[in-house]
Amino acid sequence: MIRAASHATLALLLLAGLSACGSTGSLKWPDGNPAPAMVGASEAPTVERMLTPPPQAAPERLDDPVKESELREDDPFDLPPT
Repeated sequence: MIRAASHATLALLLLAGLSACGSTGSLKWPDGNPAPAMVGASEAPTVERMLTPPPQAAPERLDDPVKESELREDDPFDLPPT
């Protein structure tokens, strides 16, 4: 009985904590200023530039390793279980 009550209390506390995590307001820059320029950069990044992934994030495939379907040769080590 006590165990069930403690589990219910823990569940309620977790739900209350999770409900406090959500924010419904829109995101804004602190103090209304955009992000500062990074060290060594000549200009501050724009929102569009920050949201565009670099080419390394999604490289294009240059060559398909499987040119055509081929039948596999028999494997002499693929033995049934004993």
